[in-house]
Amino acid sequence: MACRVLNKRRHVGLQQLSSFAATGRTFLGPVKSSKLIIDEEGHDSVLISSTVRLLENVDLSSAVGQLLSEAVQAQSAAYRTGTSTLLFLAGAWSRAAEECLHLGIPVSLIVSVMSEGLESCIEAVSSLQIPVLNASDHTGDAQTFSESRSVTLCPFLPIPADTGLIQKENCLRDASPSVAISSLPGRPVQSANPLRTQAKVEADENTSIAPQTLRNSLCADMRCRKSALVHSRHFNRVGENRWTSKPDGFVEPQGAATPHAHRCKDLAELEAGLSHGDGNSMRLVDAAARLQRRAVGVQRGRGAAPWTFDVSGVLTCSLPGLPEAWSCVCAGYVTAVSVSSTALIQALQSQPLRVALIEGDLTENYHHLGFNRAAKVRTVLPGVTVPQASPEELWTDQVLQVFGKFNVKLILVRGSVSEPLLAKCIRSERLVIGSVNGSAMQALAEASGAVPVAYVSQVTEDCVGSGVCVAFWRRVPTGVDRGSSMAVVLHAEGLNVVTAVLTGPVTAQMQTKEDRFWTCAHRLHYALKEQKVFLGGGAVEFLCLSHLQSLAGQPVKKGKRACSGGLQHTSSWLASSLALYRPAVLKCLASGWHQYLSALLCNTAHSSSEVEASTFIQHHLQSAAGSDSPASYILNEYSKLNSGIFNSGVSNNVEQIARVYDVVTPKMEAWRRALALVLLVLQTDSEIITGHGHTQLPAQGAEGFFLL
Repeated sequence: MACRVLNKRRHVGLQQLSSFAATGRTFLGPVKSSKLIIDEEGHDSVLISSTVRLLENVDLSSAVGQLLSEAVQAQSAAYRTGTSTLLFLAGAWSRAAEECLHLGIPVSLIVSVMSEGLESCIEAVSSLQIPVLNASDHTGDAQTFSESRSVTLCPFLPIPADTGLIQKENCLRDASPSVAISSLPGRPVQSANPLRTQAKVEADENTSIAPQTLRNSLCADMRCRKSALVHSRHFNRVGENRWTSKPDGFVEPQGAATPHAHRCKDLAELEAGLSHGDGNSMRLVDAAARLQRRAVGVQRGRGAAPWTFDVSGVLTCSLPGLPEAWSCVCAGYVTAVSVSSTALIQALQSQPLRVALIEGDLTENYHHLGFNRAAKVRTVLPGVTVPQASPEELWTDQVLQVFGKFNVKLILVRGSVSEPLLAKCIRSERLVIGSVNGSAMQALAEASGAVPVAYVSQVTEDCVGSGVCVAFWRRVPTGVDRGSSMAVVLHAEGLNVVTAVLTGPVTAQMQTKEDRFWTCAHRLHYALKEQKVFLGGGAVEFLCLSHLQSLAGQPVKKGKRACSGGLQHTSSWLASSLALYRPAVLKCLASGWHQYLSALLCNTAHSSSEVEASTFIQHHLQSAAGSDSPASYILNEYSKLNSGIFNSGVSNNVEQIARVYDVVTPKMEAWRRALALVLLVLQTDSEIITGHGHTQLPAQGAEGFFLL
């Protein structure tokens, strides 16, 4: 339990936000430490290793906690990545805002300068965008992700060699002739040395130019993301302009190694860079991408638009209790059913079945949302003897009559299924599967021609589909405990769905496995969709830190308007205060990036303490300040081999070193959401505190405790 003393004379909301964010510090970076949350009342426990699961299992009854939860949930729902960055930066920048208040800086100045500073950082880091030049076109069978180079988070944030996060060797197996399965390996391979920088790329690889469509999309994307504050006079550089706008839409520093020198050449390299050390999950994503590409019939070089990985056509199925090496990707829809259906599935497999799709629950008392039924009303016809059977038994018989009338052998239900009906369906050789994924239901409807209905009474001949086959996922050897359920795979002609089957002996880790899979899947999706990625390993955050420190050291030019945005219509005194307070606000904002890099270095065991991490960061900040530009320094470090700065004792073989990449839009949106949350809490706190009441607090009530 974390405990922090809250000063009621100060901005309590910012302090609460900082305290909440401190709980997720260990989730930052590729080496995450899990947390075990125990319910003191129910004595239940849950093992979590992500920000989303953390906030789902802690008490967030305060207003600030609710705002933080909504921001994290919005980031997760949109991108499935970047939530740990959002949480940490929200805490770091809330402390930065508190420091600004301690220095006596007006709230309006803090809001304006921090907002403009972040947008200036976003514009600056565009120089670290790496074009993904149709990497999806290079997806031949000659090289897969499992055969790609080992990953090192260079140049700033490495993966320790003994973490066992990077694995290799992928084998292909078939459960049946019609089902393609890509299984997951189990042997770890140590990564490259933690301090190795990126290998130099040959000059002849720098000649590729993005297509005109890519250029236009990148230019439009950069223009539409700029804030109204980007063109403020007070954020113009003093002296010569070090930034050059290139015809292809990328902005790069003059004299620096260009991003095209670091372009991503094939899908295997892109996946290795986006895996962030989680080779198991990315290997499954790679198999899903290749199966999906094969299913939609996309061939190399076909069409002008590059192929993108569609995550909406990917599903997951968690099977706890099975060996981890059984994790794989299958074409079709894989789901778990009761072992009591084993004999029935053996009788139905390898033959096309007629299928009915039920969108709601398949129970006697189910009604759609908004349905109001009169209570305790029974209809009795005169002269008819009321049967003694229960209403549920009568309903069950009616359902079986409907299924028998249309010869339905497979019933897929979105919700739950009545147990008596399930037992009777098995006896009548009809397979009922409940809790079917909505995306799978829609895909099966399109492939089989079935029409989903809410009630069995709505089933007609036109609503029944056909051509769906069912088979066992794989045979479970004798001696392996399969529990009370087993997995089956549904496939049909035209079914463009692939399922990642996640297995593991520890049930508590299954949610973490699924979260990590989806994180890797969405990283690959956005990288291929946007056709660009960031240089990873802390390079982007380091450039933001160096950029803000450079801005803070530049004086505001006299004779120009104080600031755009929120200060242009305020008093002349407030506008004139900008020159005095602007450097302090920018330095406080930069301290958030410094804390971010320091936490990453400590979490990856690269630095034993925050002091050592800070010294490491300051050393490279000084080196970057002495170069032509910070971006040039970072790009050049990525181009070096045996530079003697970040590397020691690593093989000189270029092919054994892989870059690390970050997705562009999810990362920048996490930054924006974090700062927007901090500024919202800051302004709300100032409205509450402003007035006479806050100056009359008794001394004994000045402090309290905030418990997490």
